[in-house]
Amino acid sequence: MNFEKVIKSNGLKATRSRLHLLELLHDSSHPVSYEELKEQLQMDKATFYRNVAAFESEGVIKSIESHDKRRYFELATTPHAHFICLTCNRVECIESTGMFLLRGYEIESITINGRCAQCLNQTTGVHS
Repeated sequence: MNFEKVIKSNGLKATRSRLHLLELLHDSSHPVSYEELKEQLQMDKATFYRNVAAFESEGVIKSIESHDKRRYFELATTPHAHFICLTCNRVECIESTGMFLLRGYEIESITINGRCAQCLNQTTGVHS
């Protein structure tokens, strides 16, 4: 994906920091928080949130808020569901939204809450 073109087509300046941020989101297998990215970022927290706000308003990225009020970010690709663990607050992508069919509606997001396998294993002692 040509991130420089994506940034410029949304009326923003394609800085090295913005390009790096989009690359980090692209390379992640799940939505990530600032805290998960801060060691790899080339920007402070305020600059990070200004950039994600600009990208989000242009539809380049999406954010998901977990139960601990932390925001997680991902590139805005095809609509898909998310799973949020009620114990560890990890946010994971669920690739198929084909399980829901609402005629006459356009679904943008679905969030499923529960306990992830790792947290279940810790509480029950069962290993999958």
